[in-house]
Amino acid sequence: MEYLVTMTTHVPDGASEQDVADVRAREAARTHELASEGHVLRLWRPPLQPGEWRTIGLFAADDSADLEVTLASMPLRVWRTDEITPLGRHPNDPGYGRTAIDPNGTEFLTTFLVTVPVGTSSATVDTTLRHEAEQARSLADEGRLIRLWTLPGGRNLGHWQAGDSDGMQGIMQSLPMADWLTVDTVRLTRHPNDPGMKP
Repeated sequence: MEYLVTMTTHVPDGASEQDVADVRAREAARTHELASEGHVLRLWRPPLQPGEWRTIGLFAADDSADLEVTLASMPLRVWRTDEITPLGRHPNDPGYGRTAIDPNGTEFLTTFLVTVPVGTSSATVDTTLRHEAEQARSLADEGRLIRLWTLPGGRNLGHWQAGDSDGMQGIMQSLPMADWLTVDTVRLTRHPNDPGMKP
């Protein structure tokens, strides 16, 4: 099973620069081990405020207990709080193991909710869903759509790659269900410990 984990680190008062450097070095080494074992799939940084230390990670685990073992083994956990979201299978997901293909591209996460307008016929819904699946396959073939998951509460999560924010907006507007979507987009930057893309 896959999980999205938002990790927020609070360095305690009194920690020296050397203390921080030592923990970060051990964190990088442990992350490399967990990636080689298939537990850490991706790591990103979301937009940050000054002084903020936050990471978004994509993890794989057998279940929530197995994930906790992984997270607890990471040295930064002593200074960190983790927000865990289980990810479910989406019917239009291009498939496990895909990653960004353009080292110069920008990655994005989109959280979106589908709201079908009142009065829309079942035939229109079926046709739109079919066209949406076709467009998802096309975007995946182009390397724009990387992954799709379902989220608790009826929402969905998309992982995309585009040239910039305008390009990401164009991708979303190309979706047949665009007018039915409420979308929250997060622009991502590479994390130095990210195992998913090689420099």
